[in-house]
Amino acid sequence: MNKGKGLKNGALLLLTAMMGFGIAGCGTTAADKSANTGAAPAPKTEQAAAKTDDKKEDKKLGGKLVVYSAGPKELAESIQKGYEAKTGVKVEMFQGTTGKILARMEAEKANPVVDVVVLASLPSAQGLKKSGLTLEYKNAANADKLVPDWSDKDGHFFGYSASALGIVYNTKQVKTPPKEWSDLAKDEWKGKVNIPDPALSGSALDFITGYLSTKGDGGWELFEQYKKNGVALAGANQEALDPVITGAKSIVAAGVDYMTYQAKAKGEPVDMVYPASGTVISPRPAAILKSSKNQDNAKAFIDYLLSDEAQKMVADTYLLPGRKDVKAKDRASVDQITQMKIDWTWMDTNGDAVTKKFTQMFK
Repeated sequence: MNKGKGLKNGALLLLTAMMGFGIAGCGTTAADKSANTGAAPAPKTEQAAAKTDDKKEDKKLGGKLVVYSAGPKELAESIQKGYEAKTGVKVEMFQGTTGKILARMEAEKANPVVDVVVLASLPSAQGLKKSGLTLEYKNAANADKLVPDWSDKDGHFFGYSASALGIVYNTKQVKTPPKEWSDLAKDEWKGKVNIPDPALSGSALDFITGYLSTKGDGGWELFEQYKKNGVALAGANQEALDPVITGAKSIVAAGVDYMTYQAKAKGEPVDMVYPASGTVISPRPAAILKSSKNQDNAKAFIDYLLSDEAQKMVADTYLLPGRKDVKAKDRASVDQITQMKIDWTWMDTNGDAVTKKFTQMFK
């Protein structure tokens, strides 16, 4: 359960190649019954119309739904089981990073099969919408309770959860943790820091592009200092965290908080700091694809993601719930994390270029 924009060139081809896919229409109309007298059918009463709407809402679902989901694995599986039990729909699930999800979609572009994508980066969903690949769903249940900045106002994607990026450290090796992003360029941390690869981690890309959107070109100086200080590009989020858990490294720069809280709850020697200068909270959006062959099932899946039941699952996984009325569990809440004033539009537009430059810098 873990990018259109901002990932390697292969993912970008997906967006251009899949443009123009039509949306299969759905929906039926019911004819009014009238007496066999040749008279015009009588108009529906409000009560009759309401009954018709109820029947539409209660329409029996069935068949299957194909979902490609970024992690966490246990959350994706819990949501899958809960949705299947509630609807009777069989879910075919592929789990991977946002980069792997988009690469798979590219490989299937001639015959798309996925109905719903759950990504780990808002700009990725923005890119899918911009390329005309997402289906508008304006009447999603509980959408009005979502954090507005995490979702599309036109209903093309829904930020059902979020994670924040911070400085993750091994508590056995680090007694006085660094407090700011710039601290990681100091000699005491030379060769001891990992950073996730923005080509594989949507949240890492959100941090890097978010930081640059606030600092401008001058922001590259920090990452140049990281490179000189031996900061290592270490795969996706879990690959960057694991060496810190084992003690092979001391710190993750732009580490994902929910993974840290999960590991800490299991007794691993890790904790994290959110720099006072600000960080990025990375929404995790879900979107229905226009090419979906199971649109009713897909809409029901979005409804389930935003339900009380699924939002509790989100909180239990140490993610930030997407709904404002659902509390985070045993972790810092949104109002306890200082955020940078980032520009999501800039991040979406410049994600590919930033990824290419960053990965070349750290080769």
